[in-house]
Amino acid sequence: MIRAFVLLLVSAFVTALAFACGSTAPAPHPPEATTTTATATATTTTTATATTTATATTTATTTTTATGSATAPVGSGRPRPAKIGARHVLVQWMNAERASPSVVRTREQARKVAEEVLRRARSGEDFARLAVEYSDEPNAAARGGSLGLFARGQMVKQFDDVVFNMAVGQISDIVETGFGYHVILRTE
Repeated sequence: MIRAFVLLLVSAFVTALAFACGSTAPAPHPPEATTTTATATATTTTTATATTTATATTTATTTTTATGSATAPVGSGRPRPAKIGARHVLVQWMNAERASPSVVRTREQARKVAEEVLRRARSGEDFARLAVEYSDEPNAAARGGSLGLFARGQMVKQFDDVVFNMAVGQISDIVETGFGYHVILRTE
């Protein structure tokens, strides 16, 4: 009985925290426009005394403390981190933004290379090694394609729109930007 009561209280706390983060209220603005941060702590102490027919008395005390903190777009129902981490392979074509003069492939050839990278990444090959082998980004090989941690708005919009909606460990489809074709692995 005590366990059921404690579970009920924890469930109520989680529901209250979710409501405070906006997951049950309709968003007044687009999710990108407004975020809500909520931090809550709840402590519950329950004492129950039971007397049996053999005149023994048992007392049980249960203390449950639950603390939660979340940052989420209003109405999204899931946390939205301030910064995330990712690796990517950039496959450029001739005359793409900041393309090295050594890049001489056409846009169509670059797309075929990006498709090969995506196929191999999704088949389980080491993403950092694929970046070493394929990425046209300067110094990508030394970093294994790692972009480190970055906030929304630090990357070009097409890249941001995809990577900030990916789950950790997920590999994107091919993303086209002015820099070329990207295959992205969300790491954090």
